[in-house]
Amino acid sequence: MHLGQLRPPRGAKHPKKRIGRGNASGQGTYAGKGLKGQQARSGKKQPYVGFEGGQWPLIRKLARRGFTNPFRVEYEEVKIGDLERFSGDAEINPELLVASGVVKRPQRPVKVLSTGTVSRPLTVRAHRFTAAARQKIEAAGGTVIELNPGKRAAEAAATGSTDE
Repeated sequence: MHLGQLRPPRGAKHPKKRIGRGNASGQGTYAGKGLKGQQARSGKKQPYVGFEGGQWPLIRKLARRGFTNPFRVEYEEVKIGDLERFSGDAEINPELLVASGVVKRPQRPVKVLSTGTVSRPLTVRAHRFTAAARQKIEAAGGTVIELNPGKRAAEAAATGSTDE
């Protein structure tokens, strides 16, 4: 047997149904397309996902406002009151905060907020501090060490000013 002699089994191949070739064919008049309308026309297609039949689409009615900053940095916030649990001689850093469960997301940089009070001197290392948090820690006799200080901190150190 040769490849040219292969044939599909009898009944496996059906002739193509020829629609729209007169009423005698059994598929005439509307040819399975129903009555009039966009679906019955030749070349029918829906232009896009939000197409509403020619009506002004909802997606175009809604206002598009705002801006999402791609360079925004999300900080993990720590309150000064949460730092009271550590002993005064311990150096508080992001690794210690993660190990103690104060910080939930270790991949984010840490920012210390001024909520709460400080009763003893603490050495705190973090990526950012609010001005009030910095004042409270230093007023209690502690030290503030900013990790990876940004451009503003570098400029302030160069000019000698302490405000942020």
